[in-house]
Amino acid sequence: MPKEPKLSFEHVSKAYPSRRGEARRLAVEDVTLNIEEGHFVCLLGPSGCGKSTLLNMAAGFILPTSGRILVDAKEIAGPGIDRGVVFQEYALFPWYTALQNVELGPRAKGMPAAARRALAERYLAMVGLTDHIHKYPRELSGGMKQRAAIARTLANEPRIMLMDEPFGALDAQTREGLQDQLLDIWSATRTTIVFVTHSINEAVLLSDEVAILAAHPGRLIHTVRNRLPRPRSRTSADVVELEREIYDQRYLAESRRAAE
Repeated sequence: MPKEPKLSFEHVSKAYPSRRGEARRLAVEDVTLNIEEGHFVCLLGPSGCGKSTLLNMAAGFILPTSGRILVDAKEIAGPGIDRGVVFQEYALFPWYTALQNVELGPRAKGMPAAARRALAERYLAMVGLTDHIHKYPRELSGGMKQRAAIARTLANEPRIMLMDEPFGALDAQTREGLQDQLLDIWSATRTTIVFVTHSINEAVLLSDEVAILAAHPGRLIHTVRNRLPRPRSRTSADVVELEREIYDQRYLAESRRAAE
């Protein structure tokens, strides 16, 4: 008997009122996608293809206009502790230290002080911030802030991590370092990750599967199973070849769309 997917989008569409209120703007159209437990899946596409909308619906922040989103075969009705979100903006409370920020979730669950500190320290160590746990966000670099945000999400021990272009605002060198660190964390925890990106290279380096989306309205045009062995080199021939395959899929889809 086939195993139930961890996260499922079933014919999901999302429409928003237009600015004038005269007609609805379709942001996502009829997306069906199954994500297996423990897999790292990238949602890849240009601006306006509905990547963030899909992620926000999976988080329960907004609901589909039609279709269903399920976690472990149960329909999502709103936010839940089983899903953790990492945004492009660091979203740390500036009046708390890195340690205090990471302790917030365990504290809200009623975890005793000693246990939640140990848990927070463990995840801060996992993201390489052991020497910075007592610093406030203003004292951290952009990369450190994002690592603290990832640690805060991990401390809630979600079953699914939803990541909305978390490295998009960082410089190239910091971004590459955090990509490597995220893969180390994923290898250690095997948390299901859904990662939004517009970078083909990032998708190829990180993913088990790439869901390719097109814009206006956002729709799923192809999924690519990434069978390249890990670790992957950014400039290796097989990585470049898979990037080309994904680019060709996007180009062909957009060409067909323009011809309609």
